[in-house]
Amino acid sequence: MGKYKVIIIDDERLAREEVKRYLNLLPEFEIVGEADNADNGKALIEAKRPHLIFLDIQMPEKTGFDLLNELTIVPEIVFTTAYTEYATKAFDVNALDYLVKPIREERFLKSIKKVKEELSKTQPKRITFSIQHKIFIKDGIKCHFIPLSDIRYIESLENYARFHFNGNRAMLKQSLNTIEKKLDATVFFRINRSQIINTQYIKDVFPHLKNRLKIVFTTGETFDVSSRQSVRFKNWNSL
Repeated sequence: MGKYKVIIIDDERLAREEVKRYLNLLPEFEIVGEADNADNGKALIEAKRPHLIFLDIQMPEKTGFDLLNELTIVPEIVFTTAYTEYATKAFDVNALDYLVKPIREERFLKSIKKVKEELSKTQPKRITFSIQHKIFIKDGIKCHFIPLSDIRYIESLENYARFHFNGNRAMLKQSLNTIEKKLDATVFFRINRSQIINTQYIKDVFPHLKNRLKIVFTTGETFDVSSRQSVRFKNWNSL
């Protein structure tokens, strides 16, 4: 992949320059814009689709939290602020980090390490099995030969994974992480730590608590998407 695109949103020019100075030391990041208020920041985000934003909280007219509430596609977020009292709320909206001004270079680089680890998880996975592929599962005395297209979702149960398909269920002694790497990432999506869904069965998607999503299948089954994966799901399905 190319560089990670970054936008800096802060009403203080010196604060923006500070973040830019640190980012210019990191060749894998590209600053694609900066804004001095929430409205300009929103326009930039919609136009540039950055991977990451450095976002001030206290700005004229609208706060950083107000901006996030207006976004349809939410990048990864690192808050930059002179105030410590917003830390809890910042992590409630799923921010990756919370940097207090003036930002020390050592602390900034520590934050960048966390950012890179998180962004690396969003890169497309190598497709091993297409949606037409059939898999063999031996569950006790029963054997199943199942097209992946028939699998509605897979859930983790300790050291096992349980497949749900055509009104049936089957257990396989493999971790969800291992299975996820073998699935078509354009069809199957990890919605939380314990479930992977086949997105072809989605009927409706609704906003839920604390920026989370709720997904309803054509079968009537419902699923809660974690905060982090809700952000990724929006980005994953954006044009």
